[in-house]
Amino acid sequence: MQHIEQAGIHSGDSACVIPAFSLSESILAEITRAAKDLARELDVKGLMNIQFAVKDEQLYVIEVNPRASRTVPFVSKAIGVPLAKLAAKIMVGHKLADLGFTETIIPPHYSVKEAVFPWNRFPGIDIVLGPEMRSTGEVMGLDADWGMAYAKAQISAFNPLPTSGNVFLSVSDRDKAAAVQIARDLVELGFEIYSTGGTQARLTAEGIPCHRLYKLSEQARPTVIDAMKNGDVHFIINTPSSHESREDEVKIRSGAIAMKISHATNLAAAEASVKAIRSLKNQELTVKSIQEYHGM
Repeated sequence: MQHIEQAGIHSGDSACVIPAFSLSESILAEITRAAKDLARELDVKGLMNIQFAVKDEQLYVIEVNPRASRTVPFVSKAIGVPLAKLAAKIMVGHKLADLGFTETIIPPHYSVKEAVFPWNRFPGIDIVLGPEMRSTGEVMGLDADWGMAYAKAQISAFNPLPTSGNVFLSVSDRDKAAAVQIARDLVELGFEIYSTGGTQARLTAEGIPCHRLYKLSEQARPTVIDAMKNGDVHFIINTPSSHESREDEVKIRSGAIAMKISHATNLAAAEASVKAIRSLKNQELTVKSIQEYHGM
């Protein structure tokens, strides 16, 4: 199961995908080998939860827990196997061979888990994710196309992605280089880009058309909030400029919740959203039951 957001965001708050969508074959093989070695060394019988991190094709272990986790039901639905039931039988002496579960299952479809947050119950709260878990539930999207599966998960998580309109894109200095391709893709998909000064300057320098909006602290009009209130913003990509977010950034992100504007607060989610929007524009959204996906 591959997380979409980078390490540093609590695993319970991060969206994730089965099967992995961007890991190399060598890293997948190394993860499999390391997981088996850890299970043998710890003498685990039943379920075990491992969190790995990958940087520059180097594998790291974040933590290992000899227990089940909240993702077990998601994985079970994704692959069509009742893992908790099988694990309980293993713990009381049954063998995997006796239970008919001896091979890794790689489903032919993508399953995306997305966290659900109680932001609307806390007006004015900053919705940026971090190491502290803040979600209160999970939803799931399935499709043969991973972009469409992500789009379905966003719909279920009350953050439906638009297929046209205007995008407000304003990111921290460390994210500006990576945001250029996201902006270029959005323009290619037919969106108009609106940004504050620093981001607009970078996008303009890269040849990407971009309209200027002002920060609240600049005391000029139109501000980002003006555009949001007027219904001129349909998707927001806003990453924090520092650990302690500026006051106007918090108002933008909390305003997105209050005004029910779709949003992404990190570039990994923004990149996934672009893929999902492309899928929504190029394909028909269809619905099938989990039983149909597993031929039941």
